[in-house]
Amino acid sequence: MALSSFTGVPTPATVTEVPKVPTQLIETKKTQQEIGIIMSTEEYVREYFKDIPIMIQVARCESTFRQLRQNGEVNRGRVNKADVGVMQINEFYHLDTAEKNDFDIYTIKGNTAYARDLYMRQGTQPWSSSKPCWGKYENKELALNSK
Repeated sequence: MALSSFTGVPTPATVTEVPKVPTQLIETKKTQQEIGIIMSTEEYVREYFKDIPIMIQVARCESTFRQLRQNGEVNRGRVNKADVGVMQINEFYHLDTAEKNDFDIYTIKGNTAYARDLYMRQGTQPWSSSKPCWGKYENKELALNSK
Protein backbone atom coordinates (compact mmCIF):
# COMPACT_ATOMS: atom_id res chain seq x y z
CA MET A 1 0.00 0.00 0.00
CA ALA A 2 1.50 3.30 -1.09
CA LEU A 3 1.51 6.39 1.07
CA SER A 4 0.36 9.77 -0.13
CA SER A 5 3.38 11.99 -0.59
CA PHE A 6 1.50 14.84 1.09
CA THR A 7 0.04 13.20 4.19
CA GLY A 8 1.70 9.84 4.64
CA VAL A 9 -1.79 8.28 4.63
CA PRO A 10 -2.58 5.34 2.35
CA THR A 11 -4.39 6.47 -0.78
CA PRO A 12 -7.39 4.47 -2.01
CA ALA A 13 -6.11 4.51 -5.58
CA THR A 14 -2.99 2.64 -4.52
CA VAL A 15 -4.67 -0.10 -2.49
CA THR A 16 -3.93 -3.35 -4.26
CA GLU A 17 -6.20 -6.26 -3.44
CA VAL A 18 -7.80 -7.29 -0.20
CA PRO A 19 -6.64 -10.70 0.99
CA LYS A 20 -9.29 -13.38 0.44
CA VAL A 21 -10.69 -14.94 3.60
CA PRO A 22 -12.46 -18.31 3.41
CA THR A 23 -16.25 -17.82 3.56
CA GLN A 24 -16.69 -20.16 6.53
CA LEU A 25 -14.08 -18.24 8.50
CA ILE A 26 -16.01 -15.04 7.85
CA GLU A 27 -19.24 -16.74 8.95
CA THR A 28 -17.56 -17.89 12.16
CA LYS A 29 -16.33 -14.37 12.91
CA LYS A 30 -19.85 -13.03 12.24
CA THR A 31 -21.25 -15.58 14.66
CA GLN A 32 -18.70 -14.55 17.28
CA GLN A 33 -19.53 -10.89 16.71
CA GLU A 34 -23.25 -11.63 17.00
CA ILE A 35 -22.71 -12.98 20.51
CA GLY A 36 -20.52 -9.99 21.28
CA ILE A 37 -17.46 -11.96 22.30
CA ILE A 38 -14.38 -13.06 20.44
CA MET A 39 -13.27 -16.39 21.87
CA SER A 40 -11.65 -19.60 20.83
CA THR A 41 -13.76 -22.58 19.84
CA GLU A 42 -12.80 -24.30 23.08
CA GLU A 43 -13.87 -21.28 25.14
CA TYR A 44 -17.16 -21.13 23.23
CA VAL A 45 -17.85 -24.83 23.82
CA ARG A 46 -16.95 -24.61 27.51
CA GLU A 47 -19.26 -21.63 27.98
CA TYR A 48 -22.09 -23.06 25.87
CA PHE A 49 -22.10 -26.44 27.61
CA LYS A 50 -21.25 -25.29 31.14
CA ASP A 51 -24.57 -26.79 32.25
CA ILE A 52 -23.81 -30.13 30.49
CA PRO A 53 -20.10 -30.72 31.22
CA ILE A 54 -20.04 -34.15 29.57
CA MET A 55 -20.63 -32.40 26.23
CA ILE A 56 -17.44 -30.42 26.76
CA GLN A 57 -15.59 -33.72 27.06
CA VAL A 58 -17.40 -35.07 23.99
CA ALA A 59 -16.19 -32.04 21.98
CA ARG A 60 -12.65 -32.53 23.28
CA CYS A 61 -12.65 -36.18 22.25
CA GLU A 62 -14.50 -35.80 18.96
CA SER A 63 -12.71 -32.79 17.47
CA THR A 64 -10.16 -31.48 19.96
CA PHE A 65 -12.36 -28.37 20.04
CA ARG A 66 -12.04 -27.61 16.31
CA GLN A 67 -14.96 -26.29 14.25
CA LEU A 68 -12.77 -25.26 11.33
CA ARG A 69 -9.53 -26.53 9.87
CA GLN A 70 -6.57 -24.22 9.34
CA ASN A 71 -7.63 -23.65 5.72
CA GLY A 72 -11.02 -22.32 6.90
CA GLU A 73 -13.03 -25.36 5.83
CA VAL A 74 -15.32 -27.08 8.29
CA ASN A 75 -13.58 -29.75 10.36
CA ARG A 76 -14.50 -33.25 9.17
CA GLY A 77 -13.97 -36.59 10.84
CA ARG A 78 -10.85 -38.60 10.13
CA VAL A 79 -12.72 -41.91 10.05
CA ASN A 80 -16.04 -40.66 8.65
CA LYS A 81 -15.95 -37.53 6.47
CA ALA A 82 -19.71 -37.08 7.07
CA ASP A 83 -18.94 -36.05 10.69
CA VAL A 84 -18.69 -32.26 10.79
CA GLY A 85 -17.72 -29.48 13.18
CA VAL A 86 -16.72 -29.31 16.79
CA MET A 87 -19.38 -31.82 17.86
CA GLN A 88 -18.82 -34.07 14.80
CA ILE A 89 -22.49 -34.12 13.78
CA ASN A 90 -23.00 -36.79 11.12
CA GLU A 91 -24.53 -35.38 7.94
CA PHE A 92 -26.03 -38.72 6.86
CA TYR A 93 -28.03 -39.18 10.06
CA HIS A 94 -28.66 -35.61 11.16
CA LEU A 95 -28.45 -33.04 8.35
CA ASP A 96 -32.12 -33.24 7.31
CA THR A 97 -33.37 -32.91 10.90
CA ALA A 98 -30.91 -30.11 11.61
CA GLU A 99 -31.96 -28.15 8.53
CA LYS A 100 -35.68 -28.67 9.22
CA ASN A 101 -35.10 -27.13 12.65
CA ASP A 102 -32.94 -24.26 11.33
CA PHE A 103 -29.63 -25.52 12.72
CA ASP A 104 -26.62 -24.84 10.46
CA ILE A 105 -24.23 -27.56 11.58
CA TYR A 106 -21.44 -25.99 9.50
CA THR A 107 -21.18 -23.04 11.93
CA ILE A 108 -20.12 -23.29 15.56
CA LYS A 109 -23.39 -21.77 16.70
CA GLY A 110 -25.52 -24.24 14.75
CA ASN A 111 -23.26 -27.22 15.43
CA THR A 112 -23.35 -26.78 19.20
CA ALA A 113 -27.06 -25.89 19.24
CA TYR A 114 -27.94 -29.01 17.28
CA ALA A 115 -25.68 -31.08 19.57
CA ARG A 116 -27.57 -29.71 22.59
CA ASP A 117 -30.90 -30.56 20.95
CA LEU A 118 -29.64 -34.04 20.09
CA TYR A 119 -28.33 -34.54 23.63
CA MET A 120 -31.71 -33.54 25.09
CA ARG A 121 -33.41 -36.17 22.90
CA GLN A 122 -30.85 -39.01 22.97
CA GLY A 123 -28.28 -38.30 25.65
CA THR A 124 -24.69 -39.15 24.74
CA GLN A 125 -25.67 -42.13 22.56
CA PRO A 126 -24.94 -40.34 19.23
CA TRP A 127 -21.31 -39.97 20.37
CA SER A 128 -20.96 -43.54 21.70
CA SER A 129 -18.09 -44.38 19.34
CA SER A 130 -15.85 -41.94 21.23
CA LYS A 131 -17.05 -43.03 24.68
CA PRO A 132 -13.73 -44.70 25.54
CA CYS A 133 -12.30 -41.15 25.57
CA TRP A 134 -15.06 -39.22 27.39
CA GLY A 135 -16.82 -42.01 29.30
CA LYS A 136 -14.70 -41.68 32.43
CA TYR A 137 -16.10 -38.15 32.87
CA GLU A 138 -19.71 -39.30 32.53
CA ASN A 139 -19.67 -41.13 35.87
CA LYS A 140 -18.09 -38.12 37.60
CA GLU A 141 -20.83 -35.86 36.24
CA LEU A 142 -23.55 -38.26 37.36
CA ALA A 143 -22.01 -38.43 40.82
CA LEU A 144 -21.83 -34.62 41.09
CA ASN A 145 -25.43 -34.20 39.91
CA SER A 146 -26.77 -36.73 42.43
CA LYS A 147 -25.32 -34.86 45.45
